[in-house]
Order: sequence, then C-alpha cells, then structure tokens
Amino acid sequence: MPDSLLRVLTCGSVDDGKSTLIGRLLFECGSIPDDVLVALERDSRRFGTVEGGTDYALLVDGLAAEREQGVTIDVAYRFFETPKRRFILADSPGHQQYTRNMVTGASNADFAVLLVDARKGLLAQTRRHAAIVSLLGIRDVVLAVNKMDLVGYGQAVFDAIVADFHALLDRLGPLSVTAIPVCARDGDNVTRPSTEMPWYKGATLLRALEEAEPRGRSLDVPFRMPVQYVNRPDHSFRGYAGTIEAGALRPGDTVVNTTSGTEAKIDRIVTMDGDRAEAERGEPVTLVLDREIDVSRGDVLAGQPLPALAGQIDAWVVWMDETPLFRGRAYQFMLGTKSVVGTIVDIATRLDVDSLTEIAVRELALNEIGRVSISLSHPVACEPYSDSRTLGGFVLVDRMTRNTVGAGMVTGIKPARSDLHWHRLDVDKSARALLNGQKSAVLWFTGLSGAGKSTIANLVEKQLLAMGRHTMTLDGDNVRHGLNRDLGFSEADRVENIRRIAEVSKLFVEAGLIVLVSFISPYRNERMLARDCVEEAEFLEIFVDTPVDECRRRDPKGLYQKADAGQIRNFTGVDAPYEAPLTPEIRLPTLEGSPEILAAKVIDALRSRGIIG
Repeated sequence: MPDSLLRVLTCGSVDDGKSTLIGRLLFECGSIPDDVLVALERDSRRFGTVEGGTDYALLVDGLAAEREQGVTIDVAYRFFETPKRRFILADSPGHQQYTRNMVTGASNADFAVLLVDARKGLLAQTRRHAAIVSLLGIRDVVLAVNKMDLVGYGQAVFDAIVADFHALLDRLGPLSVTAIPVCARDGDNVTRPSTEMPWYKGATLLRALEEAEPRGRSLDVPFRMPVQYVNRPDHSFRGYAGTIEAGALRPGDTVVNTTSGTEAKIDRIVTMDGDRAEAERGEPVTLVLDREIDVSRGDVLAGQPLPALAGQIDAWVVWMDETPLFRGRAYQFMLGTKSVVGTIVDIATRLDVDSLTEIAVRELALNEIGRVSISLSHPVACEPYSDSRTLGGFVLVDRMTRNTVGAGMVTGIKPARSDLHWHRLDVDKSARALLNGQKSAVLWFTGLSGAGKSTIANLVEKQLLAMGRHTMTLDGDNVRHGLNRDLGFSEADRVENIRRIAEVSKLFVEAGLIVLVSFISPYRNERMLARDCVEEAEFLEIFVDTPVDECRRRDPKGLYQKADAGQIRNFTGVDAPYEAPLTPEIRLPTLEGSPEILAAKVIDALRSRGIIG
C-alpha cells in the first residue's frame, strides 16, 4: 500500500488536453472499472473527438455541458494509486471564465501539471495559471508540452516552449520545473517512454509524479486549530471542535485562544473513535480544556509563537466577479472559520499576465490578479500564506448576493492597533439627542437623478425645523463642491463618494441630529455600508421611486439629454446601473402623490418609529 498522498493540479488553456491526459493516466494505471470502460467506449462514439478511437477526456468531463462544449467547467477530482503512491488529481477549467474554479483546485494542491499545446506555445491563460500556481504556494511543476504528434514530434518546438517558460521564472517565483513532451491521446511519455521522441531521455509523467515530494507535513511547527464548533451536548461536557491545521498536540499541552490571549491546558483529545493520546495535522478533533476560557467559533487555538492578530492585511487577490473591485467597498472577509467585514482601503497594482510585471491601477476587473490592502472590522488571527494556507488564505463574499467574488493570499499583516482606543465622553450621543428632544437618525434618500430626492428631503427638513427639530442635510451636488470635489463619476469614485458621506453622517448622528442624505447612491453594497456605520434603528432607507422615463421627462438639469448625447459618461440610468432597494424602510412612489404628500409620509414614519414625538 502506498504510504504517501500527492495532490496534483492540472491546468492550462482551453483545448490543451488536460482531461485527455488525466483520462489516459487513469486508464494506463488500471484505475477504471470494467463497466466504466464499457460506458466510455459507448460515449466515445457519441460525444468523442477521437475519430474511431477512445476519447479518454470523457472520463473526467462529467458534466453534460462539458461534454457538449468539449471544455471543463467544474473542477473534476479523480483518485488513483500505483504501487508507490496514492494520488488525487484535480482537473481545473482552462477557460478564462472559470478562473475561480482553477483557484479552488490549486488551493489544496502540492504539485501542478501545467499543459501547453505544442502548436500554440505559451498563451495568456497559461501565464495566468502559472502565476496563480506560484501565488498559491505550489513549488513543483511539470510543464507538459502536449499534442507533440501535431508538430511532428519535433524537438525544436519543445525546446522553444521550454525556453519561453524558463524566461518567466524570475517573475514567477521559486518554481522547480520538469518539462516533458507528451501526446496524451496516444499515451506517449504519460506512463511509458515514447518511441516517437527518442531524443527525450527524461522521466515520464507518472514517474515524475511518483518521485515528487509532497508538501511537508512537519510536526515541528506551532500548533494551530481554527475552532469550527463549540460542542456542548449537556452541562457536563464542553469541547472545541475543529481540524488541526499545523503541528501536533497531546494532553497536558498548553494552548492559547489567539483572540483573547487566554490560555489553558489540554485535558482530553476526543474523536469519534474515542480519546487519543496524540493528534496531528489534518485530524478532526474535539479538545476539552482543563479550565473554562472564552472560546467561540472563528477563534484560533494555538501554541507558541502565536499567529498575529491583524487589523489590516496586504494580500494578492484573484478577482472573480463581473463587478470590478474598488477601493472603499466592503465585503464579508472569511479566513479559516472567522468571518468579519473587510473594507478595501487600497488597490496598489495589477499583475499583467503577458509580461508578469505589476501595473499601478485603481480597480481590478474579472479574472485579474492584484495587490490590495484590506481593513478588518474585528481583529483576525492570521499568518502569511507562505507560512500557512489555512491562516493565510481567505475569500471575499458579496454581502448582498452572498456570491464568492475574490480569493486572496495574505502577504503582509498590520496588527490591530493596541495604541488606539475609543475615547469615551461624558456627553454622548444619547445626551445630545435628549437635549434636542429627538432621536438621532439618518434619513437616506436614494433614487435616480431627477427622481425628486432633494425636493422631498428639503420639504421634510422644513417641516422638522417648524417642529423645532435639529437637522442637517447632505445633498449630493452640494457636497461635491467641497468634501468630495476631488471625486469624479466613475464607479470607483462613486463608491468613495458614498463611503465619505456615510462617515460624515455617522458624526452628525453622534451630534444628536436628524441627518437627511440626498444621494443617488446607486449601489446596494454602499448603502449597506452606510447602514453599518450607525445603529440599525437609526438608519432609514427612503427609496424615491421614479421611473427612468419620468426622470428623463423632467430632466431638471438637462443631464439625461447630455448623457444621451455622449457628453456625460457613467450616468446612472443611462450607461451606469442603479440597484433599486429591495426592502427600504420607506418607499415613495412619486407618480402616486405630490412631493408635499410624500414628505408628510416621511414625517409620519418618523413619528411611528419614535424618532420625533
């Protein structure tokens, strides 16, 4: 029985032959049951691309859409073994559209097989995959130059591709590369030496995989276990469940909750098979401590030296969403078992996949890779990705759609500021609001240009003033004359525009005022960010609901006319999107009532919520 496991990623561009290579490898190693072989022969006649022969790619391309298109969409995993070793092979998608799937496959791999079509050489997607492989910490790579039969098995073609790849190594990082010329369809240099390429004297692909050194599993590293679950079936038992990600542990060892800094000793190591005298990396366990300390899901139990508690991190991010990544936008930041809000505070550079150099940018588009800085709402225990995949790898999740939009690798850590403390004042928000005879609140008016936001907000403030209330209005146009005069109307600038106004609104709420904010604020994420700045009951999203055709008809500033003529770019409702509120506290349909009636509706809502008496 093999005594080591190697996790292997195959990657490359579309039609380089990854699925065929894996299928051939499985076939040659005798890992295909007889009934599957029969089905393969049948499917090869129906779906196959090898005329009169067996299409081994069908062993891996399991999705119907993949078979019809002839491309891999999902990451397909295959398990097999030889007398020397066990393997998990991950066939990742080649199409740029599915880069996120490739990142998934690479995140757990020890070794990569990067395929290149001998006819095409290195493509942009090949370089992108090579860069991701390097960033994700894979250090051993086989450069498999496939389809050598289609270039006459020529050594010169192979040597030129290898030379081109080696020219990239200075920019890719410390990769150990083994180059092998193969013909996956016929099995040349897959498991047996090729008779068609006698000029190649190196290892076959299988031999290279069998002799590869898997990622180290050293126990001589500090203990790390992110807590997944606090297990308390009854009053007599409390344990902390998780998977050991680094090091080893025995009863009597001291562990520290990284978040709080409190420590305890291990009393028991509990598993499904009973108590253990020792546990090590990769094992799921429940730890019982010798005394009660505060431990919750997302905390990290660790041995000395402890991982850092980060307040801000620098990282490489692979962006996976059609909506670009902008500075100032907030996402759910998930690392290990911890989830906090992460705000993009800087986007420094983008990796150019053609030259593998870094270019200064302000945003990242779909499938781009860049260096960013992220501020965290709460301290997170983490380590550089080069030291720990678990405590150094994270994902970014859109807080509205719950879609995973980015995957990142921590490169630098800025500890949570221990020298900054919130200075508590004797005169606080409640005292100021009480003096004003009201509750603090943000009335956030959102809607298209020309919807009537400023008109209604102005009427609301006049009524509040007549009632003796204390208010402040922040109008989108007015603020751009001062605080936000440096911002344009690009999507990135719109995000920053709202971020600043949200922070200013928070200060006015602290002053005990009712703040009326009249901004288009087209994106739900930024309106959520503004809501997060204050307490839930203090924020009222007011949707001034006017159809775009009516806004065009009104066009009080002539902006729609200019946008239609191409004189204004990125104009909401014309060539930039508006994301209407899904569940606003107040909806004002302007076609169903006059501004005065709608303003009165807002006043009634403030009374019903106890903001005014």
